[in-house]
Amino acid sequence: MNTVVFFSSASNIVPPWGGESRLGDRVLKYVLTTLSKRGEGSIHQTTVYDPLIVFGEGGALAHSGAEMKAPTFFQSDDDLSEATKAMRETIKSADSIIVVSAEYNHSIPPALSSMMGHFGGSCYSCKPSAIVTYSVAPLGGSRAQIALQPMLHELGCLPVSKMVAIPTASETLKEDGTFTDPENRLSSQLPGMLDQLEWMANAMKNHRDANGTF
Repeated sequence: MNTVVFFSSASNIVPPWGGESRLGDRVLKYVLTTLSKRGEGSIHQTTVYDPLIVFGEGGALAHSGAEMKAPTFFQSDDDLSEATKAMRETIKSADSIIVVSAEYNHSIPPALSSMMGHFGGSCYSCKPSAIVTYSVAPLGGSRAQIALQPMLHELGCLPVSKMVAIPTASETLKEDGTFTDPENRLSSQLPGMLDQLEWMANAMKNHRDANGTF
């Protein structure tokens, strides 16, 4: 199963009060480790898109920037770099999409919406998606989950009903992405969501193969 993971945070400085430049690195490690341990029939070939790399020097969208000066669907293939075309084709060939997102101002981090919005709905359509959010606060980014759902619907990668919210992420997860408390009840959220995502990904792939997309 080809799975694309979009990571939201483009933060690269440590805040004045200390800590990490990107708390989300812990969450991303947790998601990737969990994906790597899924059972037979649910093996994920995973590609991660990180805005620091995608918009950074030499990145697939460096020419356009997070302000989205040049969305790919406004350009012909001759105008696109090989890196941009490769990113587009990877998204297009994905069977499932996972979004790992912080919550900025009760909404979606701009780097994430720009990164995904650079590509048209035909790259995402007829595929399932899943939402993982995190926060330093007790709500775990749940308001970003609500904001992400209409965006994912509009792109055509329909989110499954189960979602993962990781509150007080710096206390809940260690730096290596494992739970500080292995018995934490939150540890059942991600496997349950992936059960839904994989079921939908297999069903939708079978239907795409048989009937194409719209």
